[in-house]
Amino acid sequence: MRDATARRLSTLHKRAYRLTRGRVGRRLVNNDMLLLTTTGRQSGRPHTVPLLYLGDGAGVVVFASWGGRDYSPDWYLNLVNDDSVEVQIEGTCWEGTAREIAGPDRNAWWRRAVAAYDGYAVYQRRTDRPIPVVRITPR
Repeated sequence: MRDATARRLSTLHKRAYRLTRGRVGRRLVNNDMLLLTTTGRQSGRPHTVPLLYLGDGAGVVVFASWGGRDYSPDWYLNLVNDDSVEVQIEGTCWEGTAREIAGPDRNAWWRRAVAAYDGYAVYQRRTDRPIPVVRITPR
């Protein structure tokens, strides 16, 4: 899928999710979805994307796959620049701090991600970059 098409679909998903407080768009490929808002590293403006997530106690874990492209998605680059994020899960919003997970913890979460959605394994085969795994904890 081309970047422009992926961005348009993401925008439609985000709008439906927000408008319905997650009643539409909260599930995709048999997994829960959230909206993640980061601060644009160049624009300084909010940047929101829908993402598959896995629960992690009070927080969540997300995956910067970008469909296996050879570069990371903008939302990931934004949170590397500023780790303050906002998460919306259905009708609930909360402020969080994002940190990339490394080492054995990252590998364990990656296995969980692939078990939840086997498309992640396909994405990893498409690229030489390790797909970042990010934990978001409430502030």
